[in-house]
Amino acid sequence: MRCRICGGLLESRVTDLPFKIGDSSIVIFKSLPVLQCQQCSDTELEQTTMSRVDQILAAVDAAAELVVVRYAG
Repeated sequence: MRCRICGGLLESRVTDLPFKIGDSSIVIFKSLPVLQCQQCSDTELEQTTMSRVDQILAAVDAAAELVVVRYAG
């Protein structure tokens, strides 16, 4: 698979990734499986992973400033 930014090769990795929700809330996903470009380090999520992330984000208390979630796909 190729990077949509630079065309470099994507490789599977597990990393921590922040998502901003609302004006002042951040959710950090620990141990999130991603595809990361070997050249520019841009990250992409596979569709199944993104769907699960969306479900988790929808259940997060938006009043919290910071939430840390260990991803379990």
